[in-house]
Amino acid sequence: MTTITKVALGKNGPLVSKLGLGCMRMSPVWGGVARDESESIATIHAALDSGINFLNTGDFYGSGHNELLVGKAIKGRRDDAFISVKFGAIFYGSQWLGLDLRPIAIKNFINYSLVRLGIDTIDLYQPCRLDNSVPIEDVVGTIADLIKEGKVRHLGVSEITADQLRKAHSVHPVTALEIGYSLADRQIESDLLPTAKELGIGVVAFANTAEGLLTGDMKAPLPADAYQNHFSRFQGENLIKNLEKVEVLKQMAKDKGYTPTQLAIAWVNAQGDHILPLVSMNRKSRLEENMQAMGVTFTADEMNTLNTHFSPGAILGGTYLHR
Repeated sequence: MTTITKVALGKNGPLVSKLGLGCMRMSPVWGGVARDESESIATIHAALDSGINFLNTGDFYGSGHNELLVGKAIKGRRDDAFISVKFGAIFYGSQWLGLDLRPIAIKNFINYSLVRLGIDTIDLYQPCRLDNSVPIEDVVGTIADLIKEGKVRHLGVSEITADQLRKAHSVHPVTALEIGYSLADRQIESDLLPTAKELGIGVVAFANTAEGLLTGDMKAPLPADAYQNHFSRFQGENLIKNLEKVEVLKQMAKDKGYTPTQLAIAWVNAQGDHILPLVSMNRKSRLEENMQAMGVTFTADEMNTLNTHFSPGAILGGTYLHR
């Protein structure tokens, strides 16, 4: 089985696996169904056995279900896991209600997370996004206090702008930025990625296959109940033209002996040592394929083909990443 190497998360950060495991899909999120718990735990165990120590969860994934699941999986193996937790999103059932980033709420959230996870300290703690409802200084300052108390080791941020990143980093050093990034979503290359690199902040990149667009398995039109239908990228002519774009990735994958998904992950991985692909999995059988993607290399011509064909703006329509 492939073994994953470790890299520093940011300029002076902790050593973590170059590939992260996103645990969100192991829980019932946004109206979905719960996955088989034993299979989910087996997936986490297999990831840890393979050297993947970066586990990403959120206190609102399945209303705490995901943290409880991760807690069961790491019991007795705490030292093998680096736990990243997002907070701040408020749901009622599967309905999004907004954010709560007040200091008093953050102090409440983390106590519940620690209990559900069965640990004393969270390795990376981060607001799921910032909406200016609470000053950044107050949000980051509260996490800084939790770091001083020993409840958190490192500050993370997620889905924010370059200006917000600079402001957060000025209050307390940011270890990692979690953000959507793929061949189909390259808007962060203009300012956010350069800012993170300048400040020595690691980048945890999720949505590597752009909500399934880059897997090579998607066909138009999508099933009526597909959640992607909410986004203009997956509607009507946009989807037809976008899938035509994906044919280039599919052909390159075939020529190289890999899947389009593997090439999509590999492209993100190739963007820098400070960038960590975060791949969501809920089945152990997916693990080896995704790990193999970390060993894929591109020739200069192949990289030029991908970067030109999927230049920023080449994919039509937006998703939730284009707020």
